[in-house]
Amino acid sequence: MSTVAWITTRGLLGRRRFLLLLPLPILMVGIALIPRFNGINASDWTQPVIVALGFTTLLPIVALIVGTGVLGAEIDDGTITHILSKPLARWRIVVPKLLVAIGVTAATAAVPFYIVGALASGPRLGLGLIVGSTVGAVLYSTIFVALSLISRRPVLLGLVYVIVWEGLLSNLVSGTRVLSVQQYALTIADKASSSPLLSGNVSFTVAVVMSIVVAVGFLALAIRRLESFSVTGETS
Repeated sequence: MSTVAWITTRGLLGRRRFLLLLPLPILMVGIALIPRFNGINASDWTQPVIVALGFTTLLPIVALIVGTGVLGAEIDDGTITHILSKPLARWRIVVPKLLVAIGVTAATAAVPFYIVGALASGPRLGLGLIVGSTVGAVLYSTIFVALSLISRRPVLLGLVYVIVWEGLLSNLVSGTRVLSVQQYALTIADKASSSPLLSGNVSFTVAVVMSIVVAVGFLALAIRRLESFSVTGETS
C-alpha cells in the first residue's frame, strides 16, 4: 500500500494539474486581507469569504482536481492495467490513492482556512476551520475518487455536482441541506470553533452520522467499481 501511495503522490505532484491548486487558496487569503486591514468588522466579511469562497468553492474544487486525478489519469492513459495485473486486493489500490487525495486536499485547504479564521477571530476559529475543511476533504475526495471510476467524464460531472447541488440547491433549498457535504463540514467547523461567526444549517448529529455514511458508502462503491474492471481497463 505504501508503494501505491508513493507512486500516486509522485505522479500527482509532478503533473501540471497540481499548479491548479494554488490560485484559489491565494485568492481566498488575499480577499480576506482587504477587509481585515481596512478595519471592516469580521461579521461583515467572514461568511462570504469562509462559506461562499472557502466551503462552497475552494474545498470542493481542490478535491475535484485531486480526487479525479489519483485514478482518473491512470484510467485515461491506460496505465491502470499495470496495477490491475498485480495480485493486489482492489481495496489495497483504492485506499492508498484515496488517502493521498485526502492528504493533498486537506493540506491545500488547511493553510488558507486557518489564515482567514485567524484574521477574522483568532487561532480558535482557524483551528475549527481546519477540522471542518478536513472533514470536507475526506468526503469530497471519496466522492470524486468513486466518480472517476464510474464515469469517463468525472470532472464535468463533478463540476455539475459542485455548482448545482453544493453551490445552489444546498444554499437555497433547505430540504437539500441534509444531503450536502458543505453543510456537514460547516456544521463541524462551527462546533469545533464555537464561533458566532459561523452557523451550521444541520444538526451536529446529522453532520457526523451522514459524514460516516457518505465516506463508507462511496469508498465501498469505489472498491466495488474497481473490482469490475478487467486487465484491459474496461468494466466487465
